[in-house]
Amino acid sequence: MHLLRSSLKNFNKSKNILIVLDGVGGIPNKYKTELEFAKTPNLNKLIKKSETGCHIPIKEGITPGSGSAHLALFGYDPLDFNIGRGVLEALGLDIDIGSKDLAIRGNFASVEYKNKKLIVTDRRAGRIITEENNRIVKKLSQNIKIIDKYKIFFKSGLEHRFVCKISSPNKISKDECNIQDTDPQIVGQSPLDPINLNKKSLQTSIIIKKLLDKIKNVLKQEKNANFALLRGFSSYPTIPTFDNLYGIKSASVTTYPMYKGIGRLVGMEPLPLNTNSLQGQITAIKANINNYDFFYLHIKKTDSYGEDGNFKEKVKEIEKFDKLLPQLINLNFNVVAITGDHSTPSRMKSHSWHPVPVLIRSDNSYNGLSKRFTESECLKGSLGIFEAKHLLTYIFAHAGNLDKFGA
Repeated sequence: MHLLRSSLKNFNKSKNILIVLDGVGGIPNKYKTELEFAKTPNLNKLIKKSETGCHIPIKEGITPGSGSAHLALFGYDPLDFNIGRGVLEALGLDIDIGSKDLAIRGNFASVEYKNKKLIVTDRRAGRIITEENNRIVKKLSQNIKIIDKYKIFFKSGLEHRFVCKISSPNKISKDECNIQDTDPQIVGQSPLDPINLNKKSLQTSIIIKKLLDKIKNVLKQEKNANFALLRGFSSYPTIPTFDNLYGIKSASVTTYPMYKGIGRLVGMEPLPLNTNSLQGQITAIKANINNYDFFYLHIKKTDSYGEDGNFKEKVKEIEKFDKLLPQLINLNFNVVAITGDHSTPSRMKSHSWHPVPVLIRSDNSYNGLSKRFTESECLKGSLGIFEAKHLLTYIFAHAGNLDKFGA
């Protein structure tokens, strides 16, 4: 699909913005979803001038990870570009990843022994503060430097997140990174073993097992973050960028490393922020409005509160966004698209497969079919239900950036 769009590109320096309210979709908690419960007068006003529908991140019934869901929003078929979260997180933290490196996304976690069996009691170690994360990462770095000629490097992310880079003596291929995630995804279960899922990954899995043993030993006296769950084992991928495909300058406006990383992977320049807040993100867009053609604005907390099962706080985050939305509208973008990368219903406390509401406002919008930016109202729109990989095509079409196909 990205090659078809590239062959039809006809860019006129329009200004477009894709706003991703992470995990914004939901299912009714008793009687309403978070979007239905939230007071959103500015979204209500905007949607009456917008084309609407719902997207499916991957395929019907498939629950997506954040990386694959975002690649779909950026126009890449997630089944063709299945990129591990480790390398995305590493790029977001400005870690150099070379041909000999394996990148891993880590969560500090809380565990305890029950009947001589290690059990996860909190997958995020109580969402420890970043300063505490920095202290623990420093402790790991001082105690774990090399395993069987493999160099080990740790770097803090935000809250409970961190990245581990393992540098091999030799070039490491994608086929050597096929390791089972150790995160069981639910509490009350034991961490999973880093099993090699193919023969070529056997040596890598041996190193990961030794790494986990060392991490457990170093962290055993910690009160909350006394273990680590590892996921997204990956080497650096090859992927065509926005600039190469479409000849446009694009920018990412994010507060969490993983999303900065995925933007960087597809060629988006990360904008510096004065503060890690939505207002800080909007200020950065205002300061750079004349320097880029395409902006990707990512808002994380809607997803975080959904995963925590916190319906009220997810509603508040939606309302906070709604209050600041006029500042973005007043920048006179040719196209404004608002959606989520996936649904994270607080009732489920996890990502889900449910369709995600989409709004596209331009001078060419087929509008007036939806009254609110909610799941049920967006399903009434002219876009219907479509795969997320087609969203970028709609954005470019609304902007007049695509020539007609065929004679």
